[in-house]
Amino acid sequence: MRQNTEKFNEFVPRMNRKKREGIVYSTDPGFNYEDKVVSGITLPAAQQQLYVWIESKGRKGKTVSIVKGFVGAEKDLETLTREIKTSCGTGGSSKNGEIIIQGDFRERIIRFLTGKGYKTKRAGG
Repeated sequence: MRQNTEKFNEFVPRMNRKKREGIVYSTDPGFNYEDKVVSGITLPAAQQQLYVWIESKGRKGKTVSIVKGFVGAEKDLETLTREIKTSCGTGGSSKNGEIIIQGDFRERIIRFLTGKGYKTKRAGG
């Protein structure tokens, strides 16, 4: 049994447990713990499903619009964030794969993203 453990540790890099997304053990010797999102590849707009949320909890009563579900490179996420901020005429940022826009601009964001070819859904709030 010890031999299997050593072999397992050879090809599994040490990483944060949270990045494993609930996978504890795999019997497949070729299994690799990788993130679902490949950092260098951005899916085309037509293949992405984005969810637009409204949230004010934990933000001192300030309302923000949050876009979740973007799959792609960080640079592309920042570009899309900049375009949405310009379209809404407000501030915002991108963190942890989410776009955060200050204020309740859910409808305007949905119209903008639909115009760019993204599939969007209203969610939350």
